[in-house]
Amino acid sequence: MDGKNWLKLVIFFCLIAFSTGRELKVKANNKHHAAVYNHTLATILVEYASAVYVSDLTELFTWTCSRCNDLTKGFQILELIVDVQRCLQAFVGVAQDLNAILIAFRGTQESSLQNWIEDLYWKQHDMSYPGMEGAMVHHGFYSAYHNTSLRPGVLSAVKRAKELYGDIQIIVTGHSMGGAMAAFCGLDLTVHFGCQNISVMTFGQPRIGNAAFVSYYRERVPNTIRVTNGHDIVPHLPPYYHYFPHKTYRHFPREVWLYDLGFGSLVYTVEKVCDNSGEDPSCSRSVSGNSITDHLRYFGVKLSCDVSAGCRIVMDNGLAAYRRADSDGNVIFSRDIYSSVLRMNVEPSEEGRLL
Repeated sequence: MDGKNWLKLVIFFCLIAFSTGRELKVKANNKHHAAVYNHTLATILVEYASAVYVSDLTELFTWTCSRCNDLTKGFQILELIVDVQRCLQAFVGVAQDLNAILIAFRGTQESSLQNWIEDLYWKQHDMSYPGMEGAMVHHGFYSAYHNTSLRPGVLSAVKRAKELYGDIQIIVTGHSMGGAMAAFCGLDLTVHFGCQNISVMTFGQPRIGNAAFVSYYRERVPNTIRVTNGHDIVPHLPPYYHYFPHKTYRHFPREVWLYDLGFGSLVYTVEKVCDNSGEDPSCSRSVSGNSITDHLRYFGVKLSCDVSAGCRIVMDNGLAAYRRADSDGNVIFSRDIYSSVLRMNVEPSEEGRLL
């Protein structure tokens, strides 16, 4: 290796060391309780956030899809909810490796993503969050979880799972709008159903509420991680209005920002653990949010549908026995967990403690 290449290598590793040092400093100076980030758990959960995009419901419910065989292998869905009216999808299941009940929400369909982003940029549909004076949230995100078939389906599955497994950890995840619904779900399970062992990790999540809501949320669901990627446009939306503090929405902590460091073929992805403000100016807010490409892939995992299937129900006849539908045509596929799932230990596994 010639001198020029050696110099590049030295500079590259110095940059890595400098970046890592800043991350450690943020952790050490943090005076508030917040979630501790773990890379291994993030790479597992992003695969669940990807799998919920699968449109073939037979493959998804039986966990035989192409996205269901890596770090999520062995997962068993208890309930799969498809809100056809609003093009929403979620599942609840048991991750035995994590010794946890896991809930995943699907994000916006790629075919309508551009329009959805434009709406977020230009429109902020506020509503008061029930039970918290001064807390304002985005009406669309709130309604997508609270006023659809997703909430009753999720709560029913969680109740059944807790009856069998006891007070094991509940992990909620989702990408994009699915991340917004995951946050509302985590808060709902804590406030209205007394669940104490709740963890939330989202990917490319938009802002969902004002400062009063963020304060309310962070006190009740402190074990929350928001992963953002590069110049992903969605975490910058709705826009942050510095001069209108009572109007602007804010993120809750803790953010972990993924960005590339280096040049040429020497590129290293940094996972920067941000401060406990939720709006760390040295993290994703330090760059322009202008990339849809960065929004659709985290840790190299695709976070969108394989095909533009819209909201069609794709399944074979073998799934009919598990299916029930409401008067609006929304569908729930439910498995009898008492006969099909082995009881796990109530004590969380080491992996289950990572978030």
